[in-house]
Amino acid sequence: MFRHQGKARTFTHNFKLAAFLSFIAGMVNICGVLALGVLTTNVTGHFAYFAEGVVLEHDLFGAHFLLYILSFLVGSFVSSFLTELFTARGRKSPHNAAIFLEIGLLLIMGLYGDTLIESGIPKPLLACVLLFTMGLQNSLVSRISSATVRTTHLTGLFTDLGIELSQLFFYNKEGQRKKLLNSIGLRSGIVAFFFLGCVIGGYLYLQIRFKILVIAALILVVALVYGNLQLGYYKVRKMITPGKSTRGS
Repeated sequence: MFRHQGKARTFTHNFKLAAFLSFIAGMVNICGVLALGVLTTNVTGHFAYFAEGVVLEHDLFGAHFLLYILSFLVGSFVSSFLTELFTARGRKSPHNAAIFLEIGLLLIMGLYGDTLIESGIPKPLLACVLLFTMGLQNSLVSRISSATVRTTHLTGLFTDLGIELSQLFFYNKEGQRKKLLNSIGLRSGIVAFFFLGCVIGGYLYLQIRFKILVIAALILVVALVYGNLQLGYYKVRKMITPGKSTRGS
């Protein structure tokens, strides 16, 4: 799920990646909204609020929106930098550093988020941590899937989905139609799991507040362990039956 890149990836690889990580993004987003009053999985709206602050000369009002934007950007930069660094060093799983960092940040926010708010830490700073984390994830997913999967925001996804649904009326060749249906299925899966993450995360937030981020971190751990176990299975199978591919992992 995390190991294959580019042409080595299949629809199954991308769908598993999308299902796990879009669900996590949905949980993080609803936590940001309910706990901090901030959308924490994309920066599109923050540009408008920042511009409003500039136009109305509310400098302090606009400054934290700029921090939100930069936090997402820095998260994306750090994720890509770590991947490039470990790729250059010949590591077999160069994405793991970014994944472990995301897990760590989600755990910290999940375990101590409520305490940090009670101690007087400004909510915008906590929102910056979540935006950094989602920048980290979006960059990670984009690199692994060659920009096929995006899990932290839906605007471009709905645009692509609308285009592809219209193409169903015109693309009738078997190969074209299969590819189109796979793409529609993948994008629909991202939307569905993001929505489920938001809804389930919202209900859980009412019970355990920031600790829903601990659940999100554990889901990411499960995804990582699942990918490694599946890879191990296919390696063993290949040893037993030489010539078999590990593309299913």
